[in-house]
Amino acid sequence: QVQLVESGGGLVQAGGSLRLSCAASGSIFSINAMGWYRQAPGKQRELVADITSGDSTNYADSVKGRFTISRDNAKKTVYLQMNSLKPDDTAVYVCNAKIGSRGIWGTYWGQGTQVTVSS
Repeated sequence: QVQLVESGGGLVQAGGSLRLSCAASGSIFSINAMGWYRQAPGKQRELVADITSGDSTNYADSVKGRFTISRDNAKKTVYLQMNSLKPDDTAVYVCNAKIGSRGIWGTYWGQGTQVTVSS
């Protein structure tokens, strides 16, 4: 039984900042890549950023230079620091991770946290 729980979302004005956290818990023997996706109303889910177990990172072009993804392996947590937020960043942000649990690899998703950026 593995769970991913996000926190840190909220309402901010354009130009503001938020820091999202996603903590994994349960019977975990290994966590490979972790990432953040987002889904806005009427749009498909899209990759925002991800990070490998070797700390290589990847970002969507729309957030490069503004967002930073990081991880704390001891805490089994991935973070997304979001700066210079824009109204277009408004979405539900969902954590994702590839996790080994009881000898089986699987992809897990959190339930999401709402980020709303006002103009």
